Amino acid sequence: MFPMIDKKETGINLRRIMDMRGITARDVQQYLELGCVQSVYRWLDGINMPTIDNLYALSELFQVPIDDIVRGNRAPMLQNLHVQTHDPCGRRLYQYYEKLQKLQAA
Repeated sequence: MFPMIDKKETGINLRRIMDMRGITARDVQQYLELGCVQSVYRWLDGINMPTIDNLYALSELFQVPIDDIVRGNRAPMLQNLHVQTHDPCGRRLYQYYEKLQKLQAA
């Protein structure tokens, strides 16, 4: 099967990462110096995808590899999403996410 990117799932994943990091769509717009915040909302809604340049910059902003942002129909190349958060609430949220992932794998 030819690997395909799932725009909808990638948008959901972007939102999850942004929520875990406490980053808003406006923050992303300003970081990437985009003309309007609507571009970010289109990514989150799964209508459009960020360019590879923007994905590269987002991976730096989120401190995760690009493969941990993009979702598609291939098996993940990296098994663990490594999130470094100094916020206690974010850490708890990520620990909960890890437990859910283990339950889904079982």
